[in-house]
Amino acid sequence: MYANPMFQIPRYTWTIPYMYSMIMTNRGMQRFYEKILDIFIAIDFSGNNFKRQIPTSIGNLKGLHLLNLGSNNLTGHIPSSIGNLTQLESLDLSQNQLSGEIPLQLSRITFLAFFNVSHNHLTGPIPQGKQFTTFPNASFDGNSGLCGSPLSRACGSFEASPPTSSSSKQGSTSEFDWKFVLM
Repeated sequence: MYANPMFQIPRYTWTIPYMYSMIMTNRGMQRFYEKILDIFIAIDFSGNNFKRQIPTSIGNLKGLHLLNLGSNNLTGHIPSSIGNLTQLESLDLSQNQLSGEIPLQLSRITFLAFFNVSHNHLTGPIPQGKQFTTFPNASFDGNSGLCGSPLSRACGSFEASPPTSSSSKQGSTSEFDWKFVLM
């Protein structure tokens, strides 16, 4: 066997894709992270006492297979952009202060094998079809306003409003706006 002694491997053969940046506050000190790998497949930020809303930009991390934001103090609605994470297999948003409905866009996540939104303040019907009927009741415990299968609490005449185009409401920052009527 003959090897060419002049053969060299280029020094920078691979490039690592850095596409995102973020500001993280820890103990009152802010730190800017300029380059974050966009090839994350798992994020587990559980049990960190995080506050505020889940950023809608979380839906840009399309390669995620696991997202665990459980046991924090997250508030606001579940972002519909999580429905863009079509590779997601596990989603845990349990034990937070989340409110509103479970977005219908989450039914686009067909690989989802584990789903837990228990112990929040969620209301309205659980999305039907696809994998949502396979999750156990425990995935929805502690949300007295939720109804529909797999829970024994029927929704009655309450139905989710379909998404409307954001162009119908000026100043909206989300792709869809939801309208609710509670009686």
